[in-house]
Amino acid sequence: MNVLLIGSGGREHALAWKIAQSPLLGTLHAAPGNPGIADHAVLSDLDVTDHAAVVGFCRDKSIDLVVVGPEAPLVAGLADALEQAGIAVFGPSAKAAQLEGSKGFTKDLCARENIPTGAYQRFNNAPKAKAYVRAEGAPIVIKADGLAAGKGVTVAMTLEEALSAIDDCFEGAFGEAGAEVVVEAFLHGEEASFFCLCDGDTALPFGTAQDHKRVGDGDTGPNTGGMGAYSPAPVMTAALIQQTMDEIIEPTMRGMAAIGAPFRGVLYAGLMIDAAGPKLIEYNVRFGDPECQVLMMRLKGDLLPLLKAAAEGGLADLSAHWSDEAALTVVMAAENYPGTPRKGTPIAGLDAAEATGAKVFHAGTAHKDGRLVANGGRVLNVTATGPDVTTAQARAYAAVDAIDWPGGFCRRDIGWRAVEREGKN
Repeated sequence: MNVLLIGSGGREHALAWKIAQSPLLGTLHAAPGNPGIADHAVLSDLDVTDHAAVVGFCRDKSIDLVVVGPEAPLVAGLADALEQAGIAVFGPSAKAAQLEGSKGFTKDLCARENIPTGAYQRFNNAPKAKAYVRAEGAPIVIKADGLAAGKGVTVAMTLEEALSAIDDCFEGAFGEAGAEVVVEAFLHGEEASFFCLCDGDTALPFGTAQDHKRVGDGDTGPNTGGMGAYSPAPVMTAALIQQTMDEIIEPTMRGMAAIGAPFRGVLYAGLMIDAAGPKLIEYNVRFGDPECQVLMMRLKGDLLPLLKAAAEGGLADLSAHWSDEAALTVVMAAENYPGTPRKGTPIAGLDAAEATGAKVFHAGTAHKDGRLVANGGRVLNVTATGPDVTTAQARAYAAVDAIDWPGGFCRRDIGWRAVEREGKN
């Protein structure tokens, strides 16, 4: 089976690493890929925004399955173009991808299907949004409606912060994504990430994780695309997973099918867990980054048949099997991230890091003058496993400390909730 993987980040490196282990794989192609993905795939500079070019590439290379990593090509309709050309694709249609492409769309779906979530209102101008915020008070959550690379959400703890976030959206800080704003209630509890593979009819539970969005230790500073993650999430008990399937995932699948947009691909639910159970914060229509990295480290067996079944149907006959070990990944980011990151700084010591037993996934790297350099905000995902999160954390940071990159930084407390739990047992 020849596969084309779309994307260039740590998520895609983890997918490439896992797909490359499949005995069913013929040739793995990646566009555009990165230096880490190049160890597993033939890289191409294919323009993934040119859907006709992607279809032509697939025909030329006899591609049997396209795996789309990031959300933007899905929202732009790449899966639709591939399906129309008769090419199997792992990822939802543009209509179904609105679950991530429009936060307002998802909140309206929740209202129709009685899915538990925070109270909300949608606004297309700043004065009305500000009036609502003043009436509701803080804390409150301000979200740019569209795709904003993980940076369009402000959890405002003060009224001033909320009003400023509204101004950011309507004054163009997030481009077209901020043309509409969703203002929703602040939810109390513990966050968790829950994943399902979906084929339009069947949703197959596919692991849990916890992400660390804020840039600084102790969950301080601005939100980022994610500074680290671990799996499984201890808060997600078997009972909570079943409740999530019954009250959130299954109604979503039914609701999407009812509007003619059956969901295929990976459905990633960001949840808030409180005493009453799970509430939906938001959906993503692709694997989380860096949650994908820890899921791939724990997944036993072959990923490729699961991806193919999600694309073509047949997930009801398959199951996913997981290692009992925990996995934890630490994101090493370039100086000044999540602002304008400093690019071009040299990186060394990756072999020494992996000699500890960890796996280093490339996220934002490039080769320049024969050296590996930083080429993005989030640059490396240093990932380790262990019998518990405490051990996986220690192993991941031992690998981090083996890397020679003065131009990078990381949080030093990834997994703190689970480590705290384990210390009490």
